[in-house]
Amino acid sequence: MQVSFGHSHCFELTALFFQMIMLEGAKATTETVDALRSGANAMKAIQKATNIDDVDKTMDEINEQTENMKQIQEALSAPIGAAADIDDDELEAELEELEGAELEEQLLQPSISAPATQLPSVPPQRRPSQPVPQRIAPQKSEEDEELAAVQAEMAL
Repeated sequence: MQVSFGHSHCFELTALFFQMIMLEGAKATTETVDALRSGANAMKAIQKATNIDDVDKTMDEINEQTENMKQIQEALSAPIGAAADIDDDELEAELEELEGAELEEQLLQPSISAPATQLPSVPPQRRPSQPVPQRIAPQKSEEDEELAAVQAEMAL
């Protein structure tokens, strides 16, 4: 008999355990539904205070104020006085003209060469008896001739 008593007692404990789990689950479900209901009621109250027409009106006002600020910033950034008469294209053209004149001036200036070095004098008795051959002038290349032509044109 003890075996059956132990077996039935275990079965009863298991049934009670499952019943407790079911009750806890039901309680949690009820609390969840109550929390959702409270949240839904709070959202209804908030939405009653705010309707879509008010939201659209507010957004339109924000966009209008943003546009007004852009116009104010453009007005403040516009040049005034003598600066208003200055044209950027004219300034760029003048800068290019000045840079061109400066470059032309640099090209027309002769290059600075190293100072001639003094050679030591040779006493008369040590001069070679044979004449020193004359140096032949180097041939001008096409580039040298073109450069000379451009320099001549710029000098006019």
